[in-house]
Amino acid sequence: MAGISMIAMLAAGASDVRANDSLLKAQSDSNQWAVAGHDYGNTRYSPLKQINTENAGKLTLAYSFSLASLRSNESSPIVVGNTLYVSSSWGPKYVYALDAATGARKWTWEPEIPDDVLQYACCDVNNRGVSYADGKIFVGRLDGKLTALDAATGKAQWTTKVVDYKQGSVITSPPLVVRDKVITGFGGGEYGVRGSLQAFDVKTGKQLWQTFTVPSPDEPGGDSWKGDSAQHGGGAAWLVGSYDPKTDTVYWGTSNPGPWNTGVRSTGDGNFGKLTNLYTASTLALDPNTGKIKWHIQTTPADAWDYDGVNEAVLADLKIGGSTVPALMKADRNGFFFVANRETGKVLSAEKYVFSNWANKWDVQTMRAVEDPDKRPGPGHPAKDICPNLIGGKNWQPMSFNPQTGLVYIPSNNVCMDWSVSDVAYKRGVFYLGAEFPTKEGPGGFLGELVAWDPVAQKKVWSIKEDLPFNGGTLTTGGGLVFAGNIHGDFRAIDAKSGKVLWSKNLGSGIGAGPVTYSVDGKQYVAIVVGRTAALPAFLGEVGKKMTAAAPEGGSLFVFSVQ
Repeated sequence: MAGISMIAMLAAGASDVRANDSLLKAQSDSNQWAVAGHDYGNTRYSPLKQINTENAGKLTLAYSFSLASLRSNESSPIVVGNTLYVSSSWGPKYVYALDAATGARKWTWEPEIPDDVLQYACCDVNNRGVSYADGKIFVGRLDGKLTALDAATGKAQWTTKVVDYKQGSVITSPPLVVRDKVITGFGGGEYGVRGSLQAFDVKTGKQLWQTFTVPSPDEPGGDSWKGDSAQHGGGAAWLVGSYDPKTDTVYWGTSNPGPWNTGVRSTGDGNFGKLTNLYTASTLALDPNTGKIKWHIQTTPADAWDYDGVNEAVLADLKIGGSTVPALMKADRNGFFFVANRETGKVLSAEKYVFSNWANKWDVQTMRAVEDPDKRPGPGHPAKDICPNLIGGKNWQPMSFNPQTGLVYIPSNNVCMDWSVSDVAYKRGVFYLGAEFPTKEGPGGFLGELVAWDPVAQKKVWSIKEDLPFNGGTLTTGGGLVFAGNIHGDFRAIDAKSGKVLWSKNLGSGIGAGPVTYSVDGKQYVAIVVGRTAALPAFLGEVGKKMTAAAPEGGSLFVFSVQ
């Protein structure tokens, strides 16, 4: 595990290609949390160590702040200078700027969000945070728009339309800023949209490029779709992107193909040949200047299980086989943990990090899973007891990587399902699925698990089992800690090496968001947003009822420190 370095070191100035100067400066200051994943590599690692394994048990509340919005609050705040920026659910209904040390409100921004966004938002009216660059705060919205705010005043500087939300395309995640471009995707894989990534000018909001993540018949990869099915093929890039300044490459995951009935877009069975449905359920490497796709890794070709491939790419340099490898790590929903060379796209390893039976293994030579044919549903072939369930071995909740321990900390799920397909026709703005998917509990008597995973040895080091799935994202620190919450609302400080829980506090509502940490005037703080998911349990039957009963809805920011 020795010799591991962070992509953040590249962002601090050792890069061959300059990224946005204001963002590089903010990221290089360990006291701040300027990007959704703390750095361009989405590591969610902070070197701050004032709060550590020795004193974590003394954590106390510094302040709390009501977000004035219930239901699925999933924002990770960002901190620039001494100001904390946090968004609420429902649009967002509000974006707040707070004094990061006291919680005193500096400004509030309230956009005009249409009342009908809920029917177009799969899966819920969440907002996962905002982005910063050049004195601006960038906000993706449920009505398919992108807004730039003055970071000092909260005044809107420009708003541009990214996509028509009434086709089922909402924006729930923060954009990625690279130099003069703000890059964003949008949701809608369940509505039969055609996914894309778009870049906009930081100063004006003018669109600079658009790259469709599902190719048309006349484009490379267009023949991987049956007939004209690509026009409603999904592949939405709705979560967060990563960036490597050294190679000037952006990485983004793409969602499931549409519809869920594979007979519409592929062969309907495991003999799909070239009908793999590019570039869905994939990781894409793109040129941020033009949007051109450099290479891709399709982790679930001709996906039949809704193994949405949007999960974040975490970038770090790993010591593998005596060599330092520029790595990309991804805990895919299909239950396999992927390590790839981020410069070439070559997959180095792909091992199961949760119980998974839809495939025996994932072959790095053929770039295909060795599937169990009994577990692939299709027309005339329902499948039973498929693991993992459609929420995946890991859902959107972010993992983190600690260079001190060499471990990745993954909020995972242990849920299974049956699956059968049905006829389906596309109708704009309506679910485009064509499948039934009753939920089953996974084996072992637990439904969720915080997994500490060694990406080099490709094995689990320790874990904490949870009675329910869909628990919160993770943060790891130089103080030897991991912070994570669960759907009951328990927020914990955990020893990063051993998995021992050192401190726990129930915050009154379920936690999905990833925590952040920062320092103001020499004092370290840890912040977490709470607010249980509301829509997702409807997809999960009896398991979903347990999730709903675990905690009430909520909407608050809690900030802790050692007094």
